[in-house]
Amino acid sequence: MFNMLEFRPETWFEFLPPEVAVFLLSMLPVTELRGSIPIGLEIYNLNPFLTAIVAIVGNIFPIIFILLLLPRLHEWLLHQKFVGSLLQKKLKHTEEKFKGKYPKYGALALILFVATPLPFTGAWTGSLAAFIFDIEFKKSFPLILIGICIAAVIVTLATLGIGSGLRFLV
Repeated sequence: MFNMLEFRPETWFEFLPPEVAVFLLSMLPVTELRGSIPIGLEIYNLNPFLTAIVAIVGNIFPIIFILLLLPRLHEWLLHQKFVGSLLQKKLKHTEEKFKGKYPKYGALALILFVATPLPFTGAWTGSLAAFIFDIEFKKSFPLILIGICIAAVIVTLATLGIGSGLRFLV
């Protein structure tokens, strides 16, 4: 059984320099920068500006590959029995969550979806939504990047306590 008390991402890369750990944690879908910035600031005592920049770059890194490779991977995975059905369920879930928002609100919907620091939002899910709604790379990447930057500011301020009014978002 999963024990939340044993879920300690700050220990996953403790053998590496703190900046590298923040970068790697930002790349992971389970932490992204929503987890890596508080770890960088509170556990590793890194400079807030450095932490935010490293987290943004780390969060962007896999998104480039996801946006470019997901269409090809999708085609291949659909032909795999077990994985194909799981993928279809995840795509359907993301589509339902995002449905109506992109056509209605356009680019702002994708930016806000990525920028909102809540579970199951963020760059990974935003990239999946961009794929589902067939938003091409040259449009989706800058929108996701803007959302990542906004999320980094929100999470950094909330972690530092400056944005105590924003704590409900984190």
